[in-house]
Amino acid sequence: MNETDFDPTVNSDANVTTSHPVETDLPGTLEDSPDEALGSSAELEDELENDDDDELEDENSFDFAQQNGTRSGFVAIVGKPNVGKSTLLNNLLGVKISPITSRPQTTRRSVRGIFTTLERTHQIVFIDTPGLHKSKDALGKYMNQEVSSALSDVDVLVWVVDLRHPPTDEDGMVARQIREVPKPLILVGNKTDAAKYPDEAMRYYADLLGEKEFQQWMLSAQNDPLKVQELKAAILALLPENPFFFPEGSASDQTREFWAAEIVREEAMKRLEEEIPYAIATRVNHWHEREDGLQKIFCDLVVEKAGHRAIVIGKGGSKLKEIGQAARKQLEVLLNTKVYLELKVITMPRWREDQEALRELGYE
Repeated sequence: MNETDFDPTVNSDANVTTSHPVETDLPGTLEDSPDEALGSSAELEDELENDDDDELEDENSFDFAQQNGTRSGFVAIVGKPNVGKSTLLNNLLGVKISPITSRPQTTRRSVRGIFTTLERTHQIVFIDTPGLHKSKDALGKYMNQEVSSALSDVDVLVWVVDLRHPPTDEDGMVARQIREVPKPLILVGNKTDAAKYPDEAMRYYADLLGEKEFQQWMLSAQNDPLKVQELKAAILALLPENPFFFPEGSASDQTREFWAAEIVREEAMKRLEEEIPYAIATRVNHWHEREDGLQKIFCDLVVEKAGHRAIVIGKGGSKLKEIGQAARKQLEVLLNTKVYLELKVITMPRWREDQEALRELGYE
């Protein structure tokens, strides 16, 4: 089927690199960074002792939760590209941990988000997976493998579909994989507010599941908060008995470097056109916290062609500065402190097809 507006009245049977550092217009400069002071040995011993006490308290709290019949499990959110998986995850958690753009294939690696109930009885480890698609290069194969890996060890499945359109071949790929997973399934029909015939579309998606049992939910593109909470309650009810997999208070298992690099890539994808957003990778090379709390982050944007590099930089560095300023604002809100962000664009020819380059960029 072609991916058109759904209408049931219509029949539908690493390599050479070059660099160009551009600093964004940010607070703080390299020159005014004071050296970090370690303090006296006595102060250091007291600090370490306090850290040990805090760590012991955390461990005891974690053990206590595990000794009281807790329920915990891994919940994979799957679907083809650009159906709203990452938006749903962020809304389920109440905090942003996964990048969001209007472009397909924004999510390239599985991202874990952790939700623990206030009563300390249930913990969900959500896995936001890349969109399953017909891969054209090594990066695409890696992304599809991330989906398969997530499905191999999961307790609950959430399949998100876009009700504005009838099922496509990529939806069929997803359905074939999840039919083989003997775990509870929730089918989430998304974007009902923009769909002409949401109920009819939902039946077409349900038909792809054959005899597999599933629950069914429908959400608007804005993910109504009440509906999201009801969906979360349905997921909680499906969790098996398990100890918690992560300490209470954890929101994700991402490193801060991974998270910051994804924010930079998100802002770049929003501001670039044609093929370029899909040919960009990001990585944080260095992160330094100054004594006054300023976070200094040094990040590379990797492109495949010299022409792409020039576009990302922009005239007089204008495009790169725009990307950096937008990313910095996000980082400052999420870190609740001032951020100095330095971006550099490097060229790595055909990195999406090069296994060694993919490993170097963290896709392994």
